[in-house]
Amino acid sequence: MTYSHVSVLNKEALEYWVHDEEGIYVDATVGGGGHSFQLLSQFPHVHLIAIDQDPIAINAAKERLIAFSSRVTWVHANFRDMAEEIEPSLRTHIAGILFDLGVSSPQFDDPTRGFTYQVDSALDMRMDPANPVTAFRLINMRSKEEIARVLREWGEERWAQRIAEFIIKARTQEPIRTTGQLVELIKAAIPASARRTGAHPARRTFQALRIWVNDELAALSQGLEAAQGLIAPKGRVVVISFHSLEDRIAKHVFRQWEQEHKGHVLTKHPLTPSEPEISENPRSRSAKLRVFEQF
Repeated sequence: MTYSHVSVLNKEALEYWVHDEEGIYVDATVGGGGHSFQLLSQFPHVHLIAIDQDPIAINAAKERLIAFSSRVTWVHANFRDMAEEIEPSLRTHIAGILFDLGVSSPQFDDPTRGFTYQVDSALDMRMDPANPVTAFRLINMRSKEEIARVLREWGEERWAQRIAEFIIKARTQEPIRTTGQLVELIKAAIPASARRTGAHPARRTFQALRIWVNDELAALSQGLEAAQGLIAPKGRVVVISFHSLEDRIAKHVFRQWEQEHKGHVLTKHPLTPSEPEISENPRSRSAKLRVFEQF
């Protein structure tokens, strides 16, 4: 499968990420290498540390960035562990760290990964295949109360309790093994009148499950703290988020750092994609970019 991903807010991210044209930069979610390709193409003297927990993404990025291989250090890990995974000789000289959060287009579009409600596939949703926790395991083993809480808090799903009840009832008959089975349960749980307008009825549940499987919100909080400890004076932390829960964490953490006099927030309001970018890449619509600069 070709790993083709369009990076969001590419120009804006690069303008804030890069301030030292001979610095060391971390792409904490290298994905298909879009932002990193622009960085290495435009700044011939920078060094990149490319991190991703998805080995398929790492391999795709290596292929895309092959012309710059002498200037790239590869790290297969969750960005929450970057403080331990980045080699000591590089840790105190990092000029900028970029987090491009969420699921990339290739991950969504690969039916074997289980991220999408559009195709029937195994309930997986793992960004790192080595992760022992799958959506199948959570849906079939966790309590009704915990499933409802996750759907309500991380999916902001109005019908969380009812969906959880339908899941528990169905799995007493047989395990829920596929995304298609789960979608049908969600549709049955949500009243028809509530399904007639708005987004796909499974969207919020699938978002919540993906966050749960990959422990995304805790990983983001820990990753940001790791970044703040690694960044050099005048270095910058750039976060591109795609839903309100991620954006809320970045906003809160940056404000806290500012109050602790560790630096200042460069984006009073988050940057968002232009209409032409949204038209070209509809998945960019919900993106928000925030930036913190270390003192």
